[in-house]
Amino acid sequence: MRTWVIALAVLVAIPAWADTQFRIRQMTRDDVPRGKGQCDIRLQVDNEIDVMVRGDMVVVRTLAGQEPRDDGSECNAPLPHRDMPDLMFEVKDSRNEIRLIENPNRRNDFAAVVHIRDSAGGFGRYHFRLSWNMDQVSNLRPPDDRRDYDRDRPPASGFVWNNVINFHGQGRGAAVFNGADSRRLQDVNVDIDRGGKIVVSFRAERGRTILFSGVLMDRDAGRLKASVVSEDGRLRGPMFISVDERQNVNSITLEATDGRDRMRLNWDRR
Repeated sequence: MRTWVIALAVLVAIPAWADTQFRIRQMTRDDVPRGKGQCDIRLQVDNEIDVMVRGDMVVVRTLAGQEPRDDGSECNAPLPHRDMPDLMFEVKDSRNEIRLIENPNRRNDFAAVVHIRDSAGGFGRYHFRLSWNMDQVSNLRPPDDRRDYDRDRPPASGFVWNNVINFHGQGRGAAVFNGADSRRLQDVNVDIDRGGKIVVSFRAERGRTILFSGVLMDRDAGRLKASVVSEDGRLRGPMFISVDERQNVNSITLEATDGRDRMRLNWDRR
């Protein structure tokens, strides 16, 4: 079982902040020392942006110029959802201004925010590294609000709340709005945190991402039931997810509505 600790609840609010977002791929090289968390964020930047790194997601606000492009960002673990007194910020490659403007803290839901301003013409390559001591972070107490949430929430049937789970799948599907507007779906990631919050992320057409966020309601063997909301906060409904013991997603169905508009989603593993 993967041990990625992901700050999921805040993803409901990400669309209001974001112009561009992407999930950071997991690092495959093995040259990072044991016990060290490391995220290498590599971007092609045209003018001026703010970059937010939270968990295993990068969210970018474009302040001027063209939208940035991911240039091979990778992490060996997601940024922890808690205080990191030893967090290090290093600039590895740049041609103009780059600086850390916010450390992860409770007010920004434990995100690192970096400002980049590229005054030269065209796209420039920027690479910054966030690193931390994973052993030290794991020994810190989690934020008070998460402890209260976990203590007061009744556990779902058959679900171990102390574990953090990621499911993923390669497949095909579609989200159909009002019986006419169809959006094709490809690969999917399902992230569940220790509080029972869930984020389902589909890779859609032209590199876009479709997100649903919510709460896990129940688990019966390999069948999960969650109450989710669409990325814009309008459409809500029950999502049913079939998974296997290897953490593969087999199928997903969703019918969501706001009382006027409706969406039906079906996705199957290939």
